[in-house]
Amino acid sequence: MFRKKIPTTWAVIIIIICAGSSSGMLYLWKDACCNIPIINLKATASIVQEGHDSIEKMEKLFSISSVPSPKGLAFNKESEEVWVTLLLNKARGVAVFDSVSGEKIKDINLENGGGVDIIFSRDGERAYVSQMETAQVFEIDVKEKEIKRVFSTESAWTKVLALSPDEDFLYASNWTGHDVSVINLKTGKTERRFRTVKEPRGLYVTDDGKSLYVAGFKDGDIQKINLKTGEKSLLFSSGGAMRHIVGDEKKKVLYISDMATSTIWQVSLESQEVKKFAETDINPNTIVLSPDKKVLFVSCRGRNREDGNYYQAGPEWGSILFFDTDDGSMINAIVAGNQPTALDVSSDGSVLAFSNFLDASIEFYSIPSYEKLKEKGEIKRDLHREKLRKED
Repeated sequence: MFRKKIPTTWAVIIIIICAGSSSGMLYLWKDACCNIPIINLKATASIVQEGHDSIEKMEKLFSISSVPSPKGLAFNKESEEVWVTLLLNKARGVAVFDSVSGEKIKDINLENGGGVDIIFSRDGERAYVSQMETAQVFEIDVKEKEIKRVFSTESAWTKVLALSPDEDFLYASNWTGHDVSVINLKTGKTERRFRTVKEPRGLYVTDDGKSLYVAGFKDGDIQKINLKTGEKSLLFSSGGAMRHIVGDEKKKVLYISDMATSTIWQVSLESQEVKKFAETDINPNTIVLSPDKKVLFVSCRGRNREDGNYYQAGPEWGSILFFDTDDGSMINAIVAGNQPTALDVSSDGSVLAFSNFLDASIEFYSIPSYEKLKEKGEIKRDLHREKLRKED
């Protein structure tokens, strides 16, 4: 599925052999009127552009630039396309790319606003995109790439989305509304709002549809809500900043990223016990599990500037970390660009895509097998950390 292909419509091809490097880079672009971003195809990732590197040699497939403020990212069901949300973008809230060539397929205007989170229905026919500035959610026909419906969350600064197991309801966390909206997808109306911990972000609905877990950013809270009775329980508070939740219901565990404490927490779905799963690099944000649930991928934004301004690049590169879910050991790492944020893995587990938020770029890597990643054992953290520091 992910065999490299080069579109026949490229107008200009320039091959540049970088001095002092054994790696050749192939740059392709179309005529400006086609509105296609620059694509950089690389043969290997053993030597990666601008200080980027990986511990285990990985094949970097290509990167796409000129993708402003890429906040969220998701492969479609067949993993033939990658949909990217563009934060606070009045011209295009979503950009859709071919996941093999990197060629842009379409820009989708979200009523002159940007996009934050994106998820797909189980059948892959519908996409749902949240919009912070209007507290709305857009339902998009995946094949036609046209907006079908727009839902109001009746709250403020909408962030993360999650579907109920039967896909009759859509849950939306509202950052400054301090609540979660429950949207009935049959009527298109918000029929309920659960008051939550402060600044709710990550959401997880259990497979039985009975419980909703909420990641509270403000105080590092993990909250559980009974969806039938509305009963709420605060399971844990780190004093940090909980951000994203993913789950493995066969193992009966959730994984939650905590930006402020550089930690991944693990929640038992049976006992509700919370324990530390792994320590990460600075500012972990988006996390995703491999399809077989053997590897947890963690995007880490990197250290902020000393003045605290995270709208500008900090003193170190961001990173993508690979953790073995059996024991929490770090088995690989990619040194990324400035503030990696969006993150997803293809449905067959062979391709990793992530965004560098401040660089306005998307990178694609071929993922080695779990067995290959395990061969070298746990990565020495000190060696990895040295690669993150930028040269003065």
